[in-house]
Amino acid sequence: MKGKVYLVGAGPGDLGLITVRGREILMEADVVMYDALSNPGLLALCKEGADLIDAGKRGGDHHLMQWETNELLAKYANEGKTVVRLKGGDPFLFGRGAEEAEELREAGVEVHVVPGVSSSISVPELAGIPVTHRDHASMVTFVTGHEKEDRKGDRVDWKALADGHGTIVVLMGLGNAGAISKGLIDGGMSPDTPAAVITSGSTPEQRVELTAVSKLADTIAEKNMVPPGIMVIGSVASLRGKLGDMQ
Repeated sequence: MKGKVYLVGAGPGDLGLITVRGREILMEADVVMYDALSNPGLLALCKEGADLIDAGKRGGDHHLMQWETNELLAKYANEGKTVVRLKGGDPFLFGRGAEEAEELREAGVEVHVVPGVSSSISVPELAGIPVTHRDHASMVTFVTGHEKEDRKGDRVDWKALADGHGTIVVLMGLGNAGAISKGLIDGGMSPDTPAAVITSGSTPEQRVELTAVSKLADTIAEKNMVPPGIMVIGSVASLRGKLGDMQ
């Protein structure tokens, strides 16, 4: 009998923010392939004897190439095992979960998704920054700041995002902050637009720095802020002064 693969969202980092269903499946799994952004403390929930495989990718350091991950997921499922692919945040939001699901379905593997608490909303929220607010922004735009490696240029048109897209939440963009700022300002955004940089969100190591869109790169460099991180651009960032930490 064939096994199953579950793409499980681990949440933003705090151990308590994995979903009840995600926790249940993790405790039942025969094999867990985890990524770099899932809290390693979650592995303590795994049953004795479960195979734990580091499939993480961060800063060009790949424990497994994506094709190797896909092949192993299919291999273990075809051996009749229950397999969890544990992914930080939510599997389908900039997490390549949809790509993995496509590959598995094409290989004839039964695959299910367990949504996770996305860092795009929860990390700013825990830092006292709501991504929408009736007095500030009635919409929010989620953008990846790190696009596919084999693409020559950015697909994201930062100039076009400068006006009319509400709060802009950028994931995985700390290293590209200078280009992002320039694109938004060239598109007409005021250089003084409030912004926030949040690293290691929801964990005890969380850091939050308030700045302006024109100073994002300088703030990241001067404060030595390192991934994982999120940038929030828009007037909602100023609300941290009133709301403070919400953890």
